[in-house]
Amino acid sequence: MNPKPRFVRAYLRASTVEQDADRARQMLVDFAQEHGQHVAAFYLENESGTKLNRPELFRLLKDAQPGDILLCEQVDRLSRLVEADWLKLRSIIAAKELHIVALDLPTSHQFMTGAQGDSFTGRMLSAINSMLLDMLAAVARKDYEDRRRRTLQGIAKAKDAGKYKGRLIDAALHARIKACLNSGMPIRKAATVCDCAKSTVQRVKASLERDELKAAG
Repeated sequence: MNPKPRFVRAYLRASTVEQDADRARQMLVDFAQEHGQHVAAFYLENESGTKLNRPELFRLLKDAQPGDILLCEQVDRLSRLVEADWLKLRSIIAAKELHIVALDLPTSHQFMTGAQGDSFTGRMLSAINSMLLDMLAAVARKDYEDRRRRTLQGIAKAKDAGKYKGRLIDAALHARIKACLNSGMPIRKAATVCDCAKSTVQRVKASLERDELKAAG
């Protein structure tokens, strides 16, 4: 029987700043409590699951100790990676001796208590879990590629019909960001105050600078 996990570390991710990465927090807390555990730390970020290098994910991996649990709502919150990047992430997690537990992967729930039976049963369950984890990661990537392909097809069709207007801008958010920047607020602080990504503030700042150049010219 494996030793009881040292810490449960919850990873919550959303693809864009408009989405709520914290949405599943209570669900993960309840799940941990149902298995006699508590969540020791939360790692929230708004990044695409197609990117391997995600700051909060790697902060979790840096903080974690052997035997810790990496808890997530669904496997696709952890990965929508291409196969090579997924294998790289899996190897990093394995080297840290962490256990991935996802609510949508029942075979992983065994790691919450360490109750896996005798050594043979434990090895069999781990092997099955590993196979299903790889399968769900592959499905998550395919789902991303299918949705992206449909989106591009829709854009192409709209362009052909002369109806494509590009991505809509959140005017209210941009107005708040401009007000912060015009007051002399640093980019990082403006992102915190406006509850958005630094990249969004940087884009607004670049737009303001372009407007200033046009006015000066």
